Amino acid sequence: MKIAALASLVACVFVSAGALAAQGPAKADAVYPARPVRLLMGPAAGGPTDAVGRVLATRLNEIWAQPVIVENRPGAGNTIATAAAAKATADGYTLLFCPISDAVAPSLYKKLPYDFTREIAPVAHVGATPNIFVVHPSSPAKNMKEWIALAKANPGKLNYGGQGIGQSGHLSMELLRMLTGIDVVYVPYKSVGLVVTDLLAGRMDAQVTNLPAHVENVRNGKLRALGVTSAKRSARLPEVPAIAETVPGFELMVWYGVCAPAGVSGNIVNKVAADVQQALASPDVQKKMEGYGVDVQYMAPPQFGAYIKAETAKWAKVIRAGGIQPQ
Repeated sequence: MKIAALASLVACVFVSAGALAAQGPAKADAVYPARPVRLLMGPAAGGPTDAVGRVLATRLNEIWAQPVIVENRPGAGNTIATAAAAKATADGYTLLFCPISDAVAPSLYKKLPYDFTREIAPVAHVGATPNIFVVHPSSPAKNMKEWIALAKANPGKLNYGGQGIGQSGHLSMELLRMLTGIDVVYVPYKSVGLVVTDLLAGRMDAQVTNLPAHVENVRNGKLRALGVTSAKRSARLPEVPAIAETVPGFELMVWYGVCAPAGVSGNIVNKVAADVQQALASPDVQKKMEGYGVDVQYMAPPQFGAYIKAETAKWAKVIRAGGIQPQ
């Protein structure tokens, strides 16, 4: 009887240990986050993407009662941060602030040190801002239709400036080229400030850049806005038409989201997504993001994943059509 009782006790111990082991990850997920969380950021500190990410990080810090540490990993078209996220432990304590550049990079680089589709998990879309198409007031084009006609009448003679190949301003014009057949010259600059200087002086024919950058220049008459790149007009400058009103199908939004290393448990992904949604519902967060020109737009993991897939395919087509060679 003693032997039988001992055997029974040992069996119970093993069953209990197995049950606890099985519950371990679930229990860990239930208390997530139990320590600081890193939010990897591709752009350098101080830029618009960094600013939007820090607004979100601050609110998540409050919701979680744990530090959310923004860690900038600039360089290589924001791919350094994505590569670090792909290699990070998939426990939810490393997240990635993933912008539109993550949908563009696969077509801009011959070989990336990661496979975004396989190694990164979409968590939540945070928001987006349109670009704005501006010209000097001396331009003979008063609207988008006239500028396109001017470009067609002068192939290879009109120019526009930007900070680099694959940036949203460059892609906006490449999309316009693909849809209209115009031939314009791209002039890369070392900084956005230099582009603006030449544009304000009338030495540059056009620029396409984030809408907030030129709201004041448009309002005070220093520049003329011909269109915004959103599908519909922006509430910030409702008098400026959407380019899509002249060129059907035209749309570019500079978007921001949160991603994680693939393999993070579904429970944690869903919790982070729900908490991001809660953060975005905060009037304070909305006000700050609006100050950076961002329209808050939440998407849950499945919808955000489908959106990234569609954006990746879209910009691959535009880059091929523009003859842009992968680096």
